[in-house]
Amino acid sequence: MTPSRPLVTLPELLAEYERALGYTNDLWTDLSQEEVHWRPNDESSAIGWHLGHQPAVAHFMVRNLTAAEPPIDPVLDRLMDSATPTPRRGDLPGVRRLATYRSEVADRVRYRVGNINDGNVGAPTQLRMIATTVLTAIINHEYQHSKWISEVRLDQFGHPLPDQPVSDLLTEVDGYVILR
Repeated sequence: MTPSRPLVTLPELLAEYERALGYTNDLWTDLSQEEVHWRPNDESSAIGWHLGHQPAVAHFMVRNLTAAEPPIDPVLDRLMDSATPTPRRGDLPGVRRLATYRSEVADRVRYRVGNINDGNVGAPTQLRMIATTVLTAIINHEYQHSKWISEVRLDQFGHPLPDQPVSDLLTEVDGYVILR
């Protein structure tokens, strides 16, 4: 059986991944540490938790579905896992550690997807199909949590929002930016 060509290529998805990461960065990099750590109550997650959760999920998916590699930061992986009860999400790292974690995970995603796109893996066609699905999920997950970050940024702190990202591959569903 010959697989069909994906509707979107991995380089196109990597460009969308960069767009999603850039949008999230526009939402938080000008916030203070206090704003990043603020929680309305123990049953709510801080912006900082969402900022760590996005890359934790991205790296978990990439390293478990495309290439076995060790965690980047096992402590953050546990803290940022959605299985961690919300009341225990309050001991967040500083903004520098969050930014470093996000950057390191993004580098690993780019590296792994690049290897797959270049065919530098076993079963390159099969992994290309998996990477297409995984990267789509990572991008949509990035935007899912960026929505909450943007709401807190605007509603709680009164900071203006950056323009939403624009691309022929993006649409809005239920108020969330998502890949078509």
